Amino acid sequence: MRKVYNRIIQIAGNVITVEADDVAYGELAEVKSQRGISLAQVIRMLDKKVYLQVFAGSRGVCTGDEVRFLGSPMMVSSSANLLGRIFNGAGQPRDSRPSIRDDLVEIGGPSVNPAKRIIPRNMIRTGIPMIDVFNSLVESQKLPIFSVAGEPYNPLLARIAMQAEVDVIVLGGMGLKYDDYLFFRDVLDKHGALSRSVMFIHTASDPVVECLLVPDMALAVAEKYALEGKRILVLLSDMSNFSNALKEIAITMEQIPSNRGYPGDLYSQLASRYEKAVDFEGAGSITILAVTTMPGDDVTHPIPDNTGYITEGQFYLRNGRIEPFGSLSRLKQLVNDKTRGDHRAIMDTMIRLYAEYRETLEKQSMGFQMSNWDRKLLKYGKLFEKRMMDLAVNIPLEEALDLGWKTLAECFDKSETGVKSSLLEQFWPKG
Repeated sequence: MRKVYNRIIQIAGNVITVEADDVAYGELAEVKSQRGISLAQVIRMLDKKVYLQVFAGSRGVCTGDEVRFLGSPMMVSSSANLLGRIFNGAGQPRDSRPSIRDDLVEIGGPSVNPAKRIIPRNMIRTGIPMIDVFNSLVESQKLPIFSVAGEPYNPLLARIAMQAEVDVIVLGGMGLKYDDYLFFRDVLDKHGALSRSVMFIHTASDPVVECLLVPDMALAVAEKYALEGKRILVLLSDMSNFSNALKEIAITMEQIPSNRGYPGDLYSQLASRYEKAVDFEGAGSITILAVTTMPGDDVTHPIPDNTGYITEGQFYLRNGRIEPFGSLSRLKQLVNDKTRGDHRAIMDTMIRLYAEYRETLEKQSMGFQMSNWDRKLLKYGKLFEKRMMDLAVNIPLEEALDLGWKTLAECFDKSETGVKSSLLEQFWPKG
């Protein structure tokens, strides 16, 4: 039987402090106050003092209220019945359906032993040319989407959730506006993707501690499904809100701040989540795609700066498009030689010519006279942006490659592309 403590020695913000024995970091407790019973989680221990973050907030909690430790950390169900369900950051249903308490697993466990991992080797098709053709997403990859507030990163995640060729989508929302939560729910339901999805949603009005639990719950469920042989894609939005929640709690705990007030273990906190991406030997895989909004579009900000050292590339979302320069999938070379023989040639050629188009735009803006080659590049650049960069384009990889050849043929002669003659003979449009 667990002990009940009737004396809270300190209340600071939503953190309460009690003196207790035989308690573990991350353990759950129940706080019984005049407002009812609320869950709390141990976030710090110092000698006999135990600091707990109250999920529902400390409003209404007084020093004489009861605290009862439950003897276990936060757990989440990994049942197959989770598919099609929506939960909050505490694992409670948001969809007015019953709770699921079977097949419980602990959240926040260690990452997978490297000896149990295999080299990434399979592509995840999304139907988005700027990803499939130019920066292929690879199973077990961990990639951030660097963006700024106002960019359509949540619609992009929703499209990927609907179109990605995986078995299960696990969506974790942190600090979402309620409209964004409704957008995810309604779009995935309308297009039939909700039936293969599990959603853990923390909104901006929910307790801060639940924001920290969302990625751990999403990844715990993903790991259990992956061990059953399923290909899992975890979509997280927004890791900047997660980092800000870490910062808020660190300030409450009076920890010594690091760069821009973020806790000194920000890198470790981010890495412990991203490193859950894995391709299991003899089982399934976990792939992580996470939005990171950059304050002031500053890539040197602590959140994107630390993220860049952990992940395997990044997508830059600017002006409603995935920017070809700066975006990089470092694992694409492992898969794009197995798709179609012209994949790498189209990728390299089209990006090279688009770079020349950008230079031509600069020349044009400074009043330089346009040559015949410049005019070809101007025509090509507009077609490239419309056919490849527009996020509304939704076509399979093979159609995107064919469209690439068509675009080249409309703007240039064969000899001007710099592509090998053998590929030109095979793929250059006839007539």
